[in-house]
Amino acid sequence: MSAHALHAGPGPRHDDPAEAVDVDRRQGPYGEVALRRRGETYEIIANGCFLMDTSDGRSERLLVDAAYDALCARPAGSPPPSVLIGGLGVGFSLAHAAAQDRWGPVTVVEREEAIIDWHREGPLSAVSGPALADPRVTILHADLVAHLRTPADERADAGPARYDALCLDIDNGPDWTVTDDNRNLYTPAGLAACRTRLNPGGVLAVWSAQPSTAFEEALREAGFTDVRTEEIPVARGVPDAVHLARRPA
Repeated sequence: MSAHALHAGPGPRHDDPAEAVDVDRRQGPYGEVALRRRGETYEIIANGCFLMDTSDGRSERLLVDAAYDALCARPAGSPPPSVLIGGLGVGFSLAHAAAQDRWGPVTVVEREEAIIDWHREGPLSAVSGPALADPRVTILHADLVAHLRTPADERADAGPARYDALCLDIDNGPDWTVTDDNRNLYTPAGLAACRTRLNPGGVLAVWSAQPSTAFEEALREAGFTDVRTEEIPVARGVPDAVHLARRPA
């Protein structure tokens, strides 16, 4: 991808001729996850599927900004809104949110321990280091779908019961999931869990490798309002997309 070089499926959409070198490769409960270096760029590969790289973070930043811009106007004196980022990835969304004073608590849910390690102790700390040191930031090692569905009083983590924004970027989109388990996030039950974990007037933002009218309709059927899609042009192929929806106030 030339627009943001992320989430293209089996391979990155850029033409870097550099040879890919494995930095780390681990087998976990969801399959194999690998970190590769291609020149100055790092790539995350899950079960042989290219997920994302560090060549460009425009889509991740747009995901966070679009969610903030879609929030209802807050009363004067209200604390900054809280955000849950689903998927740590290469850290662009986290770094962008933490760099802005307008956000309050920033919670990141990442199920791959290896990815968390690459940020805390590995080369991806170059992206996320300042954010991880921010007292507003909490990293939860958990499965996002399970985290959203589990009531606060039954969870072992310290995450809030509700958030003002959910920024979810764990797949190539609702129609192209990294693992079969992730499909549950886009079902009526999964979307209901998202709605429940939002404060009234809160915003759900979901990254996708392509726009999905079927997902827009699923959001409406799940009780969300103000459903819309922001498209991000790319050099080749269909645009990337951020699906936005609001829990009624």
